[in-house]
Amino acid sequence: MTLASLGKQTRSPFSGKIKIFADGAERNAILEFASRSDIHGFTTNPSLMRKAGVQDYRAYSKQLLQDVPNKPFSFEVFADDFAEMKKQALEIATWGKNVYVKIPIMNTKAESAIPLIQELSHQGIPLNVTALLTLDQVWETTRALKGGAPSIVSVFAGRIADTGRDPMPIMTASAEMCESAGDQVELLWASSREPLNIVQAELAGAKIITVTPEIARKMSGFNKDLFQLSLDTVKAFKTDSDAAGFTL
Repeated sequence: MTLASLGKQTRSPFSGKIKIFADGAERNAILEFASRSDIHGFTTNPSLMRKAGVQDYRAYSKQLLQDVPNKPFSFEVFADDFAEMKKQALEIATWGKNVYVKIPIMNTKAESAIPLIQELSHQGIPLNVTALLTLDQVWETTRALKGGAPSIVSVFAGRIADTGRDPMPIMTASAEMCESAGDQVELLWASSREPLNIVQAELAGAKIITVTPEIARKMSGFNKDLFQLSLDTVKAFKTDSDAAGFTL
């Protein structure tokens, strides 16, 4: 491949087919993205809720659902006992028709949540099964969800990448497993780290990707001219050095 041909390969392979969900719990950010047509849903978790300073989980969640009544919204159970987890899931499911209940793949004792996942799914409760990182977990989850309610399988590709492993083979295989379980089971690329992950998720066959507000805002830079981006970068360095009053 010549330097000239490399220079011509300037466009991203992103096609826009994947659904993009904003991940977070800050109400202002959720309101910012709720009206964007390229944001198709929302997810949160107890850690993000705590970071946002939430005190009343139920009341805050219901307020978010009033803000976002027409896009999928995932809320996670926080119990560690499966009986209590089921109780919480059944309540959360009543909060709105656009609600997916997030169930972790296991509890803190490393006990599998698969029996509960299968039970809830076949009771007609839309689930978002979360914190998956292995293909064994994906396989067991897709078998449990097959024939059940519409569900999401959240594989934490970003955390896989944090270990120095390429998540693409795992995500591609996960996509095939989800497809074999039926159209109602969708693979979600979770724990995104950068806008490139959106392209990777689409190429891997994921149906959904979660992005932070910071990544969502960077999407406007897709296919920006690289020479112009270089110039903008130099200008930013100059602006900051002038503002700092640096001298030598």
